[in-house]
Amino acid sequence: MHDERRKRFEGLFRSHADAVRGYALRRTSPDEVDDVVAETFLIAWRRFDDIPANAGPWLLGVARRVLSNRRRSDNRVVSLSDRLAERERRRPPMVTDDTDLRLTIEAALEQLPDKEREAVRLLAWDGLSTADVAVVLGCTRATLAVRVHRARRRLIQIIDRPDPAEVAERPSWGIKEAAEER
Repeated sequence: MHDERRKRFEGLFRSHADAVRGYALRRTSPDEVDDVVAETFLIAWRRFDDIPANAGPWLLGVARRVLSNRRRSDNRVVSLSDRLAERERRRPPMVTDDTDLRLTIEAALEQLPDKEREAVRLLAWDGLSTADVAVVLGCTRATLAVRVHRARRRLIQIIDRPDPAEVAERPSWGIKEAAEER
C-alpha cells in the first residue's frame, strides 16, 4: 500500500513539478524556487488524499499559499513608509519600444492589489482557464470576474497616467501669458 502511494506521488511530482517551478520562478527569486517547490510537494504528500483529480490548479494554489506565507514572514520587518516609497518608485516609464512596453506592464502590475495582480498573472502568464484560476485563488468564478475587471480598469488608468516630468515640460499654450495681459 505504501509503495503504491509513493509511486502515485512520484507520478504526481513528475507531472506537475515543472509547472509549480515555473509558477514560483515568476513570483520569487531563483534562489527560493526549489524551496517553494519542495514545500508545495511536502504539503501535497501530507494531504495526498485531499488532492483532486485535476491536481495542477490545486498544487498551484498550494504554491501560492507557500509563497504568500514566505512573503508575510519576510515583510514583517518592512515599514509602511518603505512600501509606499517603493510603490512610487515603480511608476511605469513611458513606452517607446517592446522592451519598454514589457517593463511598463510589469511595473503597472506591481501597483495592483495582490489578489487582482495574481488573477491577471495566472490567466496571462500561466495560461490557466478561469475555472482553474478560481480554484488556485480559492474563490468563485464571479469573484474572479470582478477581480479581473477591476484589474483591467486599474491597469488602463496606471498605463495612461501622464508622467509628471512630461506634464511639467509641456508648453502652457499661452494661457499664463493671456492671464497676465488682463
